[in-house]
Amino acid sequence: MFFNYFHTIRHLKLSQIYYRVKLILVKPSINKNIDFQIRISKNKFCQPILKKKSLLSKNKFYFLNKIKSILKIGWNGNNNLVSKLWRYNQHYFDDLNAIGSLKRKKWHRKLMADWVNNNQIGIGIGWESYPISIRAVNWIKWYISGNSFSDFFKHSLVLQVRWLFRRLEWHLLGNHLFSNAKALIFAGLFFSTKESKTWLQKGLKIIDNELNEQVLADGGHFELSPMYHSIFLEDLLDLINIAKTYPKIIKISQIKKWKKIAIKMLKWLDAMNHPNGDISLFNDSANGIAPTLNQLENYAKRLGVNYSKNKFKKVTKLINSGYIRIDSKDYTALLDVAKIGPDYLPGHAHADTLSFEISLFRQLLLVNGGTSEYEIGSIRKFERSSRAHNTVTINNKDSSEVWSSFRVARRAYPFELKIKELKNLISINCSHDGYKRLRGKPIHERNWQFFQSSVVIEDQIKGSFDNAFAYFHFHPSIKILKKNDTILKLIMLNKKKVVLNIKKGKPFLEKSYYSPEFGKRIITKCLKVSLDKVNGSSIQISW
Repeated sequence: MFFNYFHTIRHLKLSQIYYRVKLILVKPSINKNIDFQIRISKNKFCQPILKKKSLLSKNKFYFLNKIKSILKIGWNGNNNLVSKLWRYNQHYFDDLNAIGSLKRKKWHRKLMADWVNNNQIGIGIGWESYPISIRAVNWIKWYISGNSFSDFFKHSLVLQVRWLFRRLEWHLLGNHLFSNAKALIFAGLFFSTKESKTWLQKGLKIIDNELNEQVLADGGHFELSPMYHSIFLEDLLDLINIAKTYPKIIKISQIKKWKKIAIKMLKWLDAMNHPNGDISLFNDSANGIAPTLNQLENYAKRLGVNYSKNKFKKVTKLINSGYIRIDSKDYTALLDVAKIGPDYLPGHAHADTLSFEISLFRQLLLVNGGTSEYEIGSIRKFERSSRAHNTVTINNKDSSEVWSSFRVARRAYPFELKIKELKNLISINCSHDGYKRLRGKPIHERNWQFFQSSVVIEDQIKGSFDNAFAYFHFHPSIKILKKNDTILKLIMLNKKKVVLNIKKGKPFLEKSYYSPEFGKRIITKCLKVSLDKVNGSSIQISW
């Protein structure tokens, strides 16, 4: 455990350690005086992306595929009944800006009053900085979209933002800090006081710095999760929206920069989506949490962000992010030749280096395991592991030492990426050093070969090892028929037939799990292939 902490902490920025200690030792006090004035908006707030309905009745919430009543669980406590992430969602107030929310307006007002009356300043999950950031934005969106609330709620909102201003998540950075800054900008524009001007200036400064840091040159978000990329992109579009609602306050040059970045991020997300519209499940990713590509494209269009969809070539290289997309008339493959994320912020990383996903005939064939929860335990441990992804384990270890819920000790770094594009073949080769920490210093090398009607995946281990296995996880819709010891016949949902031939290595069919959404685990099948110490392993998928 000591070594896990050491190899985790040594990658952090000194500022993260400083602010972590400060967060524990210093509890801020805030001025509770009523001092606010609402700014009159010049333009109508453009309709944002509407969330899914999550308030089923005046007392029942639906988050992460679980229904709970506030009468039984309250706002805080009862941690055995719901996860912390579920609690976070409860405090977000997403339903204020959800589909059909006008019909639930009375419920919303009562719920807001209940929150204010039962969540004392600085106490409980609702006063953590991330929930405050999302809730403050949701309350403001609701108000400027044609609703209204009394001074009682405005006063509470001021107190929440004052608290947030003193508790920005400098210890975490990344998407959390960006969300904090977004809330400061929303509140800084919504209110019109000397204090709110300070919020606005602080938020704009953070946003400017973090866009340079967090958005890579190819448009990808640096945490390398398609889900968090989509959340971040929605935040950016919301900022463009609020700036247009209160014109001439934020510099036009800054808004233009936001629009250019939004376009790059849309193109990146388009490249990382499967033909059926699902996001690829690299690192912490699940469907149903972030808005879809289609929703983001339509929102951008409403905001006047001019964007044209990608026209994919055979090979699309997202070099800065470390992902590669392969396209043909029959299939789309998404390859992970990336680092697990920024060294100082690997909390949403999985041990998925050199994994991949593939859709055939516009249907998912091979998938990574996905993410169903964030709680510490066996499920979280499995879902972050190498064996939950279409990659290789050596000596039953993970390529990166993922541990706890959001920590990584020693981690894999890819190298020697080689891409060859020939007339009838695309060959991609890459290695990583994640297992070099083990006895024998083994290196995993993978080669993908893409032909017109087949794909070959070959794995080799350089260096000595006790055992090594390549894992290939089938989408639950795939029917598997065993033809003989080395040939599997696969029947897809559209009745198309596929043959999987194990050319090298000893195969095993095992039970596994697929988690396309939070709170959802589906039993599926996994092909596990033992690597020969000399010849490695090789499978061929043909149709």
